[in-house]
Amino acid sequence: MDTVVVSIGGSILVPDDDDKDYIVKLAKMLNRISGKVRLFIVVGGGRIARYYIKLGRSLGADESYLDDIGIEVTRLNARMLIIALGESAYHVPAETFNEALSAAKNHPIVIMGGTHPGHTTDAVAAMLGERAGATRLINATSVNGVYTADPKKDPKAKRLKKVTFSQLIEICMKVEPGAGPNVVFDPLGAKIVARSGIKTLVVQGRDLAELEKAILGKPFDGTVVSGE
Repeated sequence: MDTVVVSIGGSILVPDDDDKDYIVKLAKMLNRISGKVRLFIVVGGGRIARYYIKLGRSLGADESYLDDIGIEVTRLNARMLIIALGESAYHVPAETFNEALSAAKNHPIVIMGGTHPGHTTDAVAAMLGERAGATRLINATSVNGVYTADPKKDPKAKRLKKVTFSQLIEICMKVEPGAGPNVVFDPLGAKIVARSGIKTLVVQGRDLAELEKAILGKPFDGTVVSGE
């Protein structure tokens, strides 16, 4: 059975005030396929985390403290997905990789939020994938693949169907540092999947049909990142 780590951005899970329908549909899909793959899900903080980080920054908090705030929000988001998944999921967000691996022995789905200041959702997912010996890592994000530039800001940005690890790192290095970044993949996460050689698939996270294909290793609409 393949081991798959799915990184779901908070902006995908809870982009608006009422996201119950999407979370319910996502949970049903994950439950349906959990007998086919060993699933680890890492959930981000999204707009809620960015709101508190922006507010905290304006009040004078340092970046490490702001990261702690973001981590707490990711775990709140993770709890919402755990509730929707029901008995198939480990009952609380795993706070360490060891806890996640131990929980996976008795639960088909294990959910995590953040773990350590300075580590984004992508980085946590990549580290978990490395520890779990993941077959592939799925990055469920707000765009349908890796682009040469931010497609929301640059109309000339082109989507790349295939990207090497080194190309991904180069693209990600354009990201500005600081708590709460909103990017398709972060530099640390990119470097970890590169050193581990974990095939990484970038897909539109709100498109559940394509997300399911990516998780199961089937052809999908998005970007494949590998060493080739």
